[in-house]
Amino acid sequence: MELHELVVEMKQLERRLTLYEEKYGILSQDFYDLLSAGKLARYDDFDETRMDFSRWKGIYETWRRRKTAYSEQIQQGDPAAALRVQPAY
Repeated sequence: MELHELVVEMKQLERRLTLYEEKYGILSQDFYDLLSAGKLARYDDFDETRMDFSRWKGIYETWRRRKTAYSEQIQQGDPAAALRVQPAY
């Protein structure tokens, strides 16, 4: 994936993450840490919450993979050459 594609996809994922963060009142990183530590098991009995948590986790993991790919490309390449500059006419 090119840098531009990674940025666009990460921003789309961030918009989806924001919906869950606003709904549940916690940032995605903190949610993921709690879920990974098994501290959210008490919510497993609620179908909507369980489905939300599953989706939220998947979106966050995808965002992290894209962020890692972006960081690697920035470090290995020439970020200035990747800028999408449009000439002003």
